[in-house]
Amino acid sequence: MNKWFKSGNPWIWMTAGAVSISLVAVIGLLLLIAARGLVYFWPSPVLEMEVKQFGETKTVIGELYDTELVPIERLKASGANLEGLDGDFVERFLIKTGNREYVNLDFRWLTENEILSKKQPQGIAVVERRTNGNFYGYVEGIVKGDTTINAADDADHEKLFELLERSNGIIDQADSLQRHDIGGINYSLERLRLKQRKYELADELTPERLASIEADAEQLHQDYLVLEKQLFAYRDDARRDQLIIRDMRGELVTIPMDNVLDVFFPNEMNWFQKLGHWGHQAVKFIVSEPREANTEGGVFPAIFGTVFMVMLMAVIVTPLGVVAAIYLHEYAGNNSFTRLIRIAVINLAGVPSIVYGVFGLGFFVYMLGGSIDSLFYQESLPTPTFGSPGVIWAALTLAILTLPVVIVSTEEGLSRIPSAVRQGSLALGATKAETLWRIVIPMASPAIMTGLILAVARAAGEVAPLMLVGVVKLAPTLPLDGNFPFIHLERKFMHLGFHIYDVGFQSPNVEAARPLVYATAFLLVTVIIGLNLAAIQIRNRLREKFKTLDQ
Repeated sequence: MNKWFKSGNPWIWMTAGAVSISLVAVIGLLLLIAARGLVYFWPSPVLEMEVKQFGETKTVIGELYDTELVPIERLKASGANLEGLDGDFVERFLIKTGNREYVNLDFRWLTENEILSKKQPQGIAVVERRTNGNFYGYVEGIVKGDTTINAADDADHEKLFELLERSNGIIDQADSLQRHDIGGINYSLERLRLKQRKYELADELTPERLASIEADAEQLHQDYLVLEKQLFAYRDDARRDQLIIRDMRGELVTIPMDNVLDVFFPNEMNWFQKLGHWGHQAVKFIVSEPREANTEGGVFPAIFGTVFMVMLMAVIVTPLGVVAAIYLHEYAGNNSFTRLIRIAVINLAGVPSIVYGVFGLGFFVYMLGGSIDSLFYQESLPTPTFGSPGVIWAALTLAILTLPVVIVSTEEGLSRIPSAVRQGSLALGATKAETLWRIVIPMASPAIMTGLILAVARAAGEVAPLMLVGVVKLAPTLPLDGNFPFIHLERKFMHLGFHIYDVGFQSPNVEAARPLVYATAFLLVTVIIGLNLAAIQIRNRLREKFKTLDQ
């Protein structure tokens, strides 16, 4: 036994077991997040139930969202109806009823004794709307212009889907017109206003310049009126048709087709149709914008903001970290000042992230950004341009936060390069700078990429500092668009990590937001893994390229 312990085999097995347990725990957590998040897009069957509550019998239509066993004593304390129940526990069901403008609760709990009957009838439609959430009921008719069509006789719902495709196409055209063409005109008008203001502050506003600005503004205004008329025509055309649907109250409700995103009949779908719908909903979640206080819709602005901010941070932190590591390892002497710098770098890695956020807000936003506004954007004051939180300040803050990781990783890579390589380069007549640029840095590039991978993994998941230096609940525009100078580093942005926090803790509809938290968390992990895999691929290529130099 003593020989076995002295051989080191127990510690090898213990390390392997610890790594295996950690790996299983991580994979299990990812599978849990994926299962809870991806099931959100699966079309659940819609139930029609006869329910008796407080002596009143009524019909409830909705999706079964969750089930749980609840102690009867707990329900007694809440004043629930316990008639006909025996035992210590009762099963209750969470039903998503939608129809929130006609029903008090978007979600409701029903105990098993309150459900008199339940079934999954054919013909129940789930109407996904742009506002007010889902609507459940039976499609009774379609109003096409001045003509009413009995949709109940349309077994394949072809007319409904045809009108829905037409309406969504017109709405997409209207949104594109408003966002790009009209948005570009508004942006140009604002630039003309700032140009005039700049001339006024410099006392250089001549009558000729004023006439030129007014002429350009008038032309833009005329273009705006033409586009506005076209926009109103699109909206009127999209509003032409209506959907008539009978809800759980037995009332006929008319829903304008321009408020309908999608209509599907989950009780009529087979497994392959449900799989196709699941894929369609998952893609729509990725490429669309959020709605209803972030409790519905997609997360594309958050994905774009996360990736854009991380890439900008990488562009900033990599040269700073590499230059600092080269100075410490190649130029600085082994003295007390160098040791103080190394201690400071190590201590920076242990500073809480929120402290970086406070520093970024005070130094980058208020001091540096305010100074930039005073020097270059006086015409915009008192409205700040760079003197308010934005994506550039968020990237700089996270660059400082992740700087120690890049420095330490790069310095370790530099230390692994044999001294003979440097001496051979110098002996052949190269200068020290040429040796660093052509020999040392390329050989250390895999270590630099390792530091960048670790920096990206940490920065992509940070939320606390971003809340102070640029992230918002809903950004009206992306940092990248078609207006000059195309990349707007001063704009605020959305972030997947903050989106998870906002949906999970600030949502007015907790039950609706819960699966979105899992779906967004899984998407954030996927984005981080994707960024890391891309960096790992680059690192492996570099390592293979310079492998012969290490031998």
